[in-house]
Amino acid sequence: MNVKLFEASLPQAAFSAKQVLENEAKVASLQNIDMYSLMKSAGSAIFQHMQKEYPSYKKLLVVCGKGNNAGDGFVVARLALQANWQVQLIQTEALEALKGDAKQAYADLIALENIPYNIGIINRGSESSAEINAFNPDIIVDAIFGIGFKGSMPAELHELVLAMNKHAAAIVSVDIPSGLCANTGVITSFAVIADTTVTFIAIKQGLLTGQAANYIGKLYFADLILGNSFNQQVTSKVIIEGSKVLQYLPVRAAASHKGNIGLLMAVGGNQGFAGAIRLAAEGALRCGAALVSVCCHQQSTLLVANGRPELMIAPSHTELLSHAPAFAKAKLYILGPGLGKDSWAESLFDLVLKQNKPCVIDADGLQLLARKKISFSSAHERQWVCTPHPGEAAALLACSVAEIEQDRFAAVKQIAKQFHCICVLKGSGSLISDGETVWINNTGNSGMASGGMGDVLSGVIGALLMQTKHQNNIESVDLINATRLAVYIHGKAADIIAQNHGKIGMLAGDLLPILWQLVNHKT
Repeated sequence: MNVKLFEASLPQAAFSAKQVLENEAKVASLQNIDMYSLMKSAGSAIFQHMQKEYPSYKKLLVVCGKGNNAGDGFVVARLALQANWQVQLIQTEALEALKGDAKQAYADLIALENIPYNIGIINRGSESSAEINAFNPDIIVDAIFGIGFKGSMPAELHELVLAMNKHAAAIVSVDIPSGLCANTGVITSFAVIADTTVTFIAIKQGLLTGQAANYIGKLYFADLILGNSFNQQVTSKVIIEGSKVLQYLPVRAAASHKGNIGLLMAVGGNQGFAGAIRLAAEGALRCGAALVSVCCHQQSTLLVANGRPELMIAPSHTELLSHAPAFAKAKLYILGPGLGKDSWAESLFDLVLKQNKPCVIDADGLQLLARKKISFSSAHERQWVCTPHPGEAAALLACSVAEIEQDRFAAVKQIAKQFHCICVLKGSGSLISDGETVWINNTGNSGMASGGMGDVLSGVIGALLMQTKHQNNIESVDLINATRLAVYIHGKAADIIAQNHGKIGMLAGDLLPILWQLVNHKT
């Protein structure tokens, strides 16, 4: 059984729970595999994973519900008992509730002879902590709920899940941590916090974005011999980003000059926010923008230019800027980092959006966009890249942050469609969408939770947009591929820093030298 750590080296599909539940039996049937055999394969994959991941552990607690996940858990318990492990089972539902393959798996478990196992039926959370502490397992297998779970963890299981999470044992979740939504990555109330999760047949999209990162631990994948067939039979418009996106890294011809690449103008940096536009501008420079001009508040100019003479300073006021050669010459604009929302900011925002040129809109630019009614009938459609975090996304869609996080996949597609843009919904497992397809980025880490990271990203996106193979024809700029690449290497730079130095204390500016290496294929 091939159980491997999930690493997306190539783009591959992710699926909703509905797609998996509706199609796994059909695909298995095409391979002449019955569903109980599939259940035994899943349990075997879990057990083999535990043997490999925790070779010295032999004391197992399996916590089961009543569905097919419980059946997988019963298979694990049976295999562990046959291997002379100490095993205890906690059943959260009455045994009479078991049906179908799960009931058969339980029957096969109790049919074992001369095996010293215990079965505790736990319907009340008050008993669970004592049960777990008394047995004191090395490993806890979470087989309570599967990918069909919706809503909140039942109140009577709160104490059980809390006791599991508090115990020192390694927790292995079957297919998905119980309490996590396989479609969205949302936790409504309680959920099991796994050390490892082994998922089957197809990657579920909710495992890779939002709150899921706090619960899944290391993610492992076992295709149960159905993975390739499932991907061939079932179509998904959710793609896991892989390193193949690096094929879009710019390659500079030997005779290139700065005019070939062009000038990028970064607009933002109101009073007190010079650092935001400086980081965006430096991100653009380090990722290959040949010329970068910055329009910022007059009181920010010294801080923006200090120590970076390569940055040009454009006029600070709208009227002067509109007649500036650099403004007309700019091939692309970055709009929003540190811009603010006052009259100075709004006038610059209006001026930039009147231009029929590609534009990366971030930060305060998104807040201003949210409160304006923009017509999308002109030729600049699809030349915008909007990069909201959940708060900015909520402003764009006139809803709450909670509603955005409730379904990040729907939110990123809605913004892309509503604003006729490429949208990057930032956060753990950032999502990129053109309104039809969603790409899940699999680089980046929690060290990026510091100020200025998004500003650097806007600069990276802007620079890479200018260096596509169609760089001399703005109508053909490949917005989506350049954006996917930018998000990928931005997160990759942070992963390299985390590996070498750790996550805590990582600064946005720390990414700049690593990005420089990445765009030159040096790491």
